[in-house]
Amino acid sequence: MKDQLHQLFEKNFGYTPQYEFFAPGRVNLIGEHIDYNGGLVMPCAITMGTWLCVGKTDENVIRFRSLNFEEQIEIPLQNSFSKTGSEWFNYPLGVINELQKAYDWQWGGLDLLYHGNIPIGSGLSSSASIEVVTAFALNQIYDLGIDRLSLVKHCKKVENEFIGVNSGIMDQFAVAFGEKDTAIVLNCDTLKHKLIACNLGDYSLAIINTNKHRTLADSKYNERVQECQKALQCLQQEININNLCELSAEKFALHQHLIEDEILLKRATHVIKENDRVISAAKLLSEGNLNSFGKLMYASHQSLKELYEVSGKELDTVVEFCNGYEHVIGARMTGAGFGGCAIALLKKGFEEDFAKHLSDYYVNKIGYYATIYVEQIGAGPTTLRTI
Repeated sequence: MKDQLHQLFEKNFGYTPQYEFFAPGRVNLIGEHIDYNGGLVMPCAITMGTWLCVGKTDENVIRFRSLNFEEQIEIPLQNSFSKTGSEWFNYPLGVINELQKAYDWQWGGLDLLYHGNIPIGSGLSSSASIEVVTAFALNQIYDLGIDRLSLVKHCKKVENEFIGVNSGIMDQFAVAFGEKDTAIVLNCDTLKHKLIACNLGDYSLAIINTNKHRTLADSKYNERVQECQKALQCLQQEININNLCELSAEKFALHQHLIEDEILLKRATHVIKENDRVISAAKLLSEGNLNSFGKLMYASHQSLKELYEVSGKELDTVVEFCNGYEHVIGARMTGAGFGGCAIALLKKGFEEDFAKHLSDYYVNKIGYYATIYVEQIGAGPTTLRTI
């Protein structure tokens, strides 16, 4: 990949890149739709990700190219930038705009070539991977002195304000702070986190892409954020809380009568019970109790299906198959839902059998194939080349 990427950079720009960087994608093991509700999540980085080759030039222009998209753009250097349509390059453009506003730095022209092997629109955080690799690269190239947490906050701001998706901080945090064979338990309110060794032992992490494309900005993601805010406002009539996840299930039971709207009640119930599941899951994973951890994964998916209503026929079909396949001990949708991916804890040695039987089951129910990957838990962003 490295040599091919360099050759394509030379083909596009006429010279050898001076820098090369990588940032991973992520999966969330459990704790879905919690990050914007101030609760606990348990993501990990994966070995899929985004490579970025960079060249500095004396020209007053930034050129964006990608091996994954035909769209390309050249933008003159200026004091600020605005989002242009919905093309991929808005993500790195937003990062450049954000860092330019936040830091006093002298810079010139840039040539940027991206390549990712994260399936686009799959819920594995291809956008956060692009954002983080861009911010990480600029921080290294221009010696901006941005610490890792500040980098994460800048990338989240890009997603929220420049792109227009009201997402929480989990994706960027997991991409930036990921460590090999390690899960992150992150408090999305305080940003305190701890690392838990994720020794899967006799099991592998299977990622099943439903191949139903979904785009957060065009989905009901923002609608779910608004519903949770409304549920919070109902509860704030009597109790002083800033986020839904400040409530335990017991305390919520005492005050849930304040939420008269059935839909809002379902959303809040999922959020609070899912937050409790993360607490239990962290303990089980640290103890190496994968079977009980897997049961929590199934419970999480059921809640996302019935209470939060962000699953769908494709994701449900995958989890339904996994639940009946003896060599899987846990499965759930991961990411925002509305399509995208599911994950499963799959007994090692049964990868081919699992892929064959799941493919047959899925195409019979859905009409097209899912794509199955067996992934490793990877590390955060890194510099691969610098001159």
